[in-house]
Amino acid sequence: MSIVTDTAAAPDRKVVWITGGGTGTGRSVAAAAARAGWGVVLSGRRAAPLEETAAAITRDGGAALALPLDVQDVQAVAAARSAVVEEFGRLDGLVLAAGLNAPRRRWDDQDIAAVHDIIATNLSGPATVIDAALPDLRRSGGVVVVVSSYAGWTFSPGAGVAYSASKTALGPLVRTLNQQEAPHGVRACHLCPGDIATDFLDQRPEVPDEAARAVMLTPDDVARTVQFVLDSPPHVRIDELVLSPVSQR
Repeated sequence: MSIVTDTAAAPDRKVVWITGGGTGTGRSVAAAAARAGWGVVLSGRRAAPLEETAAAITRDGGAALALPLDVQDVQAVAAARSAVVEEFGRLDGLVLAAGLNAPRRRWDDQDIAAVHDIIATNLSGPATVIDAALPDLRRSGGVVVVVSSYAGWTFSPGAGVAYSASKTALGPLVRTLNQQEAPHGVRACHLCPGDIATDFLDQRPEVPDEAARAVMLTPDDVARTVQFVLDSPPHVRIDELVLSPVSQR
């Protein structure tokens, strides 16, 4: 655990826990949340990007805590949740942005071990983090943003077997959470962004060039949308949002 903030300075500050928070979309989400006054907890597999993101946030006067973990590790997720509450005293939001795909993603070339890894990261991972954080979200009337995919909203042939299946399954995960936890004020959004110009594109069988990336969404585009959901009033639930570049077809 690495803490790089004075959390006691703002005890009423809302706190969001972001998985996949060290790079790409997750990093932009973290920066936007910090600018909006939220305390930010960053999790992901690699410690160095988390530390860099946390340091950047605190240099700008924000509050950030880096907690490296693999979302597939149930015990690590539970321990991280405890660390969040111990440090900040509350948890008001989750943004689940950790994701995985592989270049070999078709039935005729995929590796079944990679299939299991993708599903565990993209589907089981969000379920694990939500389950661990749910008691805190019930207390705060918290909000969950599950960063899914355009492929989770409509069939996208190039997304692959495991990725398409895991992202599509996030829709029912969000809907059941909303239906069952509404009495506690918990709200969740299934956010389905189209093509985003990040390093995640390097996992494609054919990596897009700079011209292709130039017309895609940026991480900041997604971050603005996530912050809109996080800052919506407690009586408002945004069940699903699809965000796509004009070039998406």
